[in-house]
Amino acid sequence: MKNSIIIIIVMLLLFSCAEHLIEKPEKLITEDKMVLILKEMAIVHAAKGTNLGKLKDNGIEPTRFVFKKYEIDSAQFVDSDRYYASLPLVYETLYKKVESGLENDRVQLEAAKKSKDSLNAVKNTPKKDIDVKAKDSVLSKNVPQ
Repeated sequence: MKNSIIIIIVMLLLFSCAEHLIEKPEKLITEDKMVLILKEMAIVHAAKGTNLGKLKDNGIEPTRFVFKKYEIDSAQFVDSDRYYASLPLVYETLYKKVESGLENDRVQLEAAKKSKDSLNAVKNTPKKDIDVKAKDSVLSKNVPQ
């Protein structure tokens, strides 16, 4: 008797943990696509905070732009976001991927900026500042004697 009660309790716990709070939407956005959309939305919201005037001057509504780019509508986004939010582990994974993607973009942009800055520094260096002796010594090492 005790064993059957324990088995029933364990089964109830297992089934209650697997229960979905929200039904899966018909037009669910895939996890990979959702990561890309959330990443773009984060960038768009950052841009809105700094350059809202420029966006308005050019007739760009950032959120609508992202939806059009990924061929979704706002209802589909909200339904998908709500569904993933009802699955905390999946939602956390999505946002970790978004964060990782944003960090990778930041590193790449900083590297590109550093490279551009160093190229500009070389371009702006007057030619008379170049050490001719050092240049000649490099050339003379490569010439067979």
